[in-house]
Amino acid sequence: MSLIEFCTNDRQREIIKLHEEGLGYTAIAKELGLATRWNARDTVRNVRAKAASQGYAPNSDMIHTVPDGYKVKGVSTYYNDEGKPVGQWVKSQADQARQAEILLEVIEKAQEGIPRFTPTPKPESVHEDLLSLLTITDFHLGMYAWEAETGDAWDVDIAKQTFLDSIHKMVSACPRSEVGVLCQLGDFLHWDGMLAITPTSSHILDADTRYGKLVELAMYVMCEAVDIMLKHFGRVVIVSAEGNHDISGSIWLRKHIKHVFGGDERVEVIDNEFPFYAYLWGETMLGFHHGHKVKLGNLHKLFASEPRFRQMWGSATQTYIHVGHYHHEKLIEDGGAIAEQHPTLSARDAYASRGGWVSRRGAKVITYHKIDGEVARITVRP
Repeated sequence: MSLIEFCTNDRQREIIKLHEEGLGYTAIAKELGLATRWNARDTVRNVRAKAASQGYAPNSDMIHTVPDGYKVKGVSTYYNDEGKPVGQWVKSQADQARQAEILLEVIEKAQEGIPRFTPTPKPESVHEDLLSLLTITDFHLGMYAWEAETGDAWDVDIAKQTFLDSIHKMVSACPRSEVGVLCQLGDFLHWDGMLAITPTSSHILDADTRYGKLVELAMYVMCEAVDIMLKHFGRVVIVSAEGNHDISGSIWLRKHIKHVFGGDERVEVIDNEFPFYAYLWGETMLGFHHGHKVKLGNLHKLFASEPRFRQMWGSATQTYIHVGHYHHEKLIEDGGAIAEQHPTLSARDAYASRGGWVSRRGAKVITYHKIDGEVARITVRP
């Protein structure tokens, strides 16, 4: 086995090849035109560290590797009287970061065989200075609620009808803006895998269907919403935010939408692996987060200081930040931004009902002007 097997790019392979041929760091740097010998040294160290994390470090008698997606947790080696290894136990654990990378690779490859939407003609006239934001948060598609217990019934059929009705109502109620943003703020799916449990705490959830049907329904209603919006707005931007209930679900959902509408230049998916998202409309900055990582009152600090958004923040004369997570409305104006927490269209589940948490259901469509910021809003009730 060679360290080349643990390289991730051509430059690493060139350096490791020369290193294994016996060249020193200075000679490698000269051969490949590197700035300093330390570039070669650091590359060798990084590749060795990666190899060791997967069980390959022959200088330490580690030669039993673990599968891709796992990392070595510990190695116990037994030596005989002559100091030669005679037995070895390798303990491994899941490598969450690498498994996430593998998941993304699988999702993107799986999309290749799915047909794309035929581009929809742009409306004849739109208000060029306006953007309309359609907010959906904590929809919990796939959740089951028994009306006698929770006060409202909820299942996949009710959810499907509620979602599409609300999209139609929001689109009909707002102007024909140049941009329509489908702002899905996370927890669109009630659970995140074959087991109906929360992904990080493993809390058992009330589920109405099988995960395969849930995936199919989520793909359908989100694509249908984008298609509806394309008939009304000049362009459509999609935010599919990570929630605490659908960490991986938010990934495959946005990847699916990105592929299906990949042939339509009027569709843009904000596709980043960072659980904070932003969009600049003229001098109006819009920030998005589910609300599970940073508190509402501190979000202006994050968007102002985060390097990915700092230039956008500096270009804006007003900033609006949108979150969900808590299922009820709240608004804070501080530090040069208005941070708003949105309600949900979903009914309460048994956990919320028995805990006494009550909030009025709804979804907001807010229209922003490039210069003046918010100019109109409407609330849709299920």
